[in-house]
Amino acid sequence: MAMAAGILAAGLALTAPPTERRTIQATAGQMLTLAEEMVRRGDSRDAENILDLLARDPNPNVRNEARFRRAMLLEAGGRNEAAAVLLRRILDEKPDATAVRLKLATMLQKMGHEDSALRELRALSSSDLPPDVAHFVDRLSASLQATKPLGFQIELALAPDTNINRATRSDTLGTIFGDFTLDKGSQARSGVGAALRGFAQARHVFNDSLGVVTRFSGEANLYRQRDFDDIALDWSLGPEWRVGRTRLTGEAGIGRQWYGMKPFQRSFRLSASAARPIDSVSQLRLDASVRWIDNRFNGLQDGRGYSLRARYERALSADLLIAVSSGFDRFKATDAAYSTRGWNAGVSAYRNVGRMTLSAGVDVGRLKADDRLALLPRARADRLMRLSFGAVVRRFTVAGFAPVTRLVIERNRSTVEFYDFKRVRTEFGISRAF
Repeated sequence: MAMAAGILAAGLALTAPPTERRTIQATAGQMLTLAEEMVRRGDSRDAENILDLLARDPNPNVRNEARFRRAMLLEAGGRNEAAAVLLRRILDEKPDATAVRLKLATMLQKMGHEDSALRELRALSSSDLPPDVAHFVDRLSASLQATKPLGFQIELALAPDTNINRATRSDTLGTIFGDFTLDKGSQARSGVGAALRGFAQARHVFNDSLGVVTRFSGEANLYRQRDFDDIALDWSLGPEWRVGRTRLTGEAGIGRQWYGMKPFQRSFRLSASAARPIDSVSQLRLDASVRWIDNRFNGLQDGRGYSLRARYERALSADLLIAVSSGFDRFKATDAAYSTRGWNAGVSAYRNVGRMTLSAGVDVGRLKADDRLALLPRARADRLMRLSFGAVVRRFTVAGFAPVTRLVIERNRSTVEFYDFKRVRTEFGISRAF
């Protein structure tokens, strides 16, 4: 092979005394054998150097074999994130590599990314598998729901936004007394902000079917003008158990939100969910919750809400996943004008193209208030449409993170000018690569 001499000069020189440095011709197979021998002797670091060089070989079979072996060494050394990145690179080139996808699924499970692991297994099941492999995948899917350890995710992005406060562009508000003039602070403002999102969870398992999970999530959109900063935190705790192939979860959670760096609202919620595989390539999830809101700006918006949501996911192939969702929400506020009922529905798709994951989605929704505000001629009635597009570029992965970009287009049509808005938001940042 063309690069064998240079590789061996770097690889075999590690085993010879400094005064006896030599260059020897060798095949890729011989280099892999050398790396294997080094591992047996306990020279894992030198073996990694050889495998890293072989991972640049122009022959895809050679470089992917080297990546897989190096991933196993990284896993043995406790570097699961780096190992998962290498396995993902193999799948970028060979999406039908069954053994690699199985290994990636088990590794994601060890790292606490259960949903990602199950998604890999559904992608795997969309291919024709031998009966023994298919049976193993089914057993692995079931076991993934019972042993989730500590998990963590984070995302950082720069976010230009045409409407950072989701406000109207109209300069007037129609009332029963005529049109009122809106001040500039109540109208749409554009800006460039920093978006930060984080999620962490820990799970303690009592037995194969029962555990307790605690979750913490946070999101912040920060701008130069602090009046529009939006920060939200949520913490929850609850049991999780399995009944057959169905995973059930219950939790109690508290939330805090700040707007303009001032307390905006506090919340308490109780929620429950059920997730069950429909077959080897699809899953159905149901979520229900009740929440209590304490609005710190306006006591008339205090109240209690209920929501119900369903989501169906299906892998059409090893590289294509679709999801369909719908939901209903009812909120009963102190003032009927702030009491609302609404529904939403959406469809999204995720496609792996080379070393990129592309996503696209569309959501529509309707919302209606129980009554009108005293000054307004009509009750609020909204029609919302949201389009979203995204891409994760794993080619530039560093330490388990990869560049991510998103585009979100929102249009909310409302009978009340104050809630009628358009918005285009883009994000450029880094996120997990898997």
